[in-house]
Amino acid sequence: MAVTKVLLTGAGGFVAHHVLEHILSTTDWDVVATDSFRHKGKTDRIWEVLEGHDDWRQRTTVITHDLTAPFSEQMINRIGYVDYILAVASESHVDRSIDEPVPFIKNNVDIALNTLELARTVKPKVLQFVSTDEVYGPVTADDDHGHPEWAPILPSNPYAGSKAAQEAIAISYWRTYGVPLQIVNCMNMIGERQDTEKYVPSTIRKVYRGEKVTIHGTPGHIGTRHYLHTRNLADAMLFLLKNKTPAKFGENSYDGAILRPDRFNIASPAKIDNLELAQMIAAEIGRPLDYELVDFHRTRPGHDPHYGLDSGALAELSWEMPVPFEESLRRTVKWTLENPAWL
Repeated sequence: MAVTKVLLTGAGGFVAHHVLEHILSTTDWDVVATDSFRHKGKTDRIWEVLEGHDDWRQRTTVITHDLTAPFSEQMINRIGYVDYILAVASESHVDRSIDEPVPFIKNNVDIALNTLELARTVKPKVLQFVSTDEVYGPVTADDDHGHPEWAPILPSNPYAGSKAAQEAIAISYWRTYGVPLQIVNCMNMIGERQDTEKYVPSTIRKVYRGEKVTIHGTPGHIGTRHYLHTRNLADAMLFLLKNKTPAKFGENSYDGAILRPDRFNIASPAKIDNLELAQMIAAEIGRPLDYELVDFHRTRPGHDPHYGLDSGALAELSWEMPVPFEESLRRTVKWTLENPAWL
C-alpha cells in the first residue's frame, strides 16, 4: 500500500513548520517541504523539528523554491504525485503590508496562482488553503461568537486584502478546473519559534528584558483576539483531511446544487484582550509588566481592534481543540525562555 504523500508550502515558516512536526509525529506520511527561505522562512525551524528523528528525516524532502515563480517541469517530476497540498506559504506581517503594499500583495497573489497551477497538474485529493480571520474584517467589542463561514469579505489592510485575493482565485480554480479545495480561516497564532515581530514573542522578549510593552488601545477600549497554538491548527487541518471529502461544484447537496467550496473556521473559544495577554505572559515569566497604551488609529492605519471567528462548522464534525489556550501559552512562554536564541 502506497504511503500518503503531502506537499507543504512555506515549510520554514512559523505556521508550516508546526504543521510539518504534527504530520511527522502523528502519521506515517511522507512530506515534500518547500520554502523560498527569502522572507521569514528559516531552515533552522525545519532542522530543529527533524533533529534526533532519523525516521522523520527519511520521510521529509526539503526543496528550496520561490513560489512567486512557477514550478518547472523538472521540479514537478521530482515532486511526483501528492495526495494533499497544504498551501501555507504567504507573507503575513500586517505592518509590512502597510509600509510596502504593492510588492506584498503581488507576492501573495503569485504564491496562490503558482500553487493552484501546480494543483491543476498533479491533481491531489485535497488542496487545503490556509487563510486568516482578517479577510472578514473586525467584529464588535461585544461579539462573543465571531464571523461564521462565508460572512462578507471586508478586509481592512493590505495583508487581509491579499489573503482575500488568494481565496477568490482559489475559489475560481475550484469552480473552473475542479481543484479539490478546502479553505481554512484561522486566528492569531502562538507557539514556539515564532518571529519576534509578532505580539506574543515580542511581549515575552520585552518583559524578560524589562522593556516597555506597547499595547494598542485606550483605557476601556483594548483590542481583543482569539489566540490559537499552531499545533492546534495543525491538528484541525489533519482532521479535515482525514474526515472531509472536498465539495465539488455542481453536485447535489441536501438543499440543492453545491455552489461554493468547503470553508472551515479554526479558532480558540477564548477571547482575550491584549493587555490581559501581556499580564498573563508577565506572570508566567515572573517579572512586572511595564506597558503603555497607544491609540491604534494613529499608529496603525487599517487596524481592527477586535477579531473573532465562529468555528461551529468544525465543531459539528466533532473536532475538539487538543490543548487549551492557557496551557498553550504557558508552554510557549516556558519554551521560549529555555531557548533564548529565538528571542
